[in-house]
Amino acid sequence: MGLVDGKVAIVTGGGRGIGARYCRGLASEGARVMVADINEAGAQQVARDIGGSSIHVDVANEGSVRAMVDTTLRTFGRVDALINNAAIFTELMPRKAFDAISVEDWDRVMSVNVRGCWLCARAVAPLFRQQRSGVIVNISSGTIFNGTDGFAHYVTSKAAIWGMARVLARELGPYGVRVNSITPGLTSSEMVQEVYPAEMLAARAQARVFQREEQPEDLVGTVVFLCSDASAFTTGQTFNVDGGAHFH
Repeated sequence: MGLVDGKVAIVTGGGRGIGARYCRGLASEGARVMVADINEAGAQQVARDIGGSSIHVDVANEGSVRAMVDTTLRTFGRVDALINNAAIFTELMPRKAFDAISVEDWDRVMSVNVRGCWLCARAVAPLFRQQRSGVIVNISSGTIFNGTDGFAHYVTSKAAIWGMARVLARELGPYGVRVNSITPGLTSSEMVQEVYPAEMLAARAQARVFQREEQPEDLVGTVVFLCSDASAFTTGQTFNVDGGAHFH
C-alpha cells in the first residue's frame, strides 16, 4: 500500500526478533530502513533481506548513538522515524524477586532500556526540529499494567520510557513531531520461545480475548500506522497490542 513510501526509519534492535519484523514491515510499505543493532551480523542480514542499510550500535553509548544517526543521515539524506525497540528482556531469565536483583543487573537494564531510548530520541531531535516533522515510537510493555513479578528492573524500565514518550510528545509537539508508545503483550518471538515453556505461552494465550499466542507480526501494523501520515494527528498516546489481555 506504500503507507510510508519514501520515509526513512531507524529501528534499534532491528537485527533479530520483533525488531526485524518491524524493519521488514516498514520496508514492505515503502520505507528506507536503517537496521541498527549491537548484533552486527543480524542487522546486516536483515538489511540485505529488505534492501536497507545497517549499522552496529550500542544504544547505551552516546557516541555510538550519534554515529547511528549521522550515518543514517549520510546514507539516506534524512530521518523521518525512530523506533526505540532495543531492550534487554529474555536475558533476565530466570526471574528474581526485586530485592534479589543485583545493582549491576539493575543498572545494565536501565542503561539499555531507558538511557538508550533517551539517547536515541535526543540524537534525532535536532533533525526533527529543523524539518518540523518526525515520529518517535517507544516500545514499552504490557507488563507495566499488571506489574509482572520477577522482572522489577524490566517493568520499571518500560514504565519509564512510557512516561518519557509523554514528555517528549509535549516538548516536541510544537515542531510537528509525534511521539507515541506501544505496549505489546508477551510475544512469541524466537527468543521468547527459547526461554519460556510452551505450556506457559499457551496459558497466556488462554487469558486473552483472542485466545492464541501473540506473534511478532501482530505488532507490525501499529508501528507502520504510527510512522505513516494516517496518524498525523496522534501523539502522546499508548497503543496496547496484546489480543485483549488488558483493556487500556
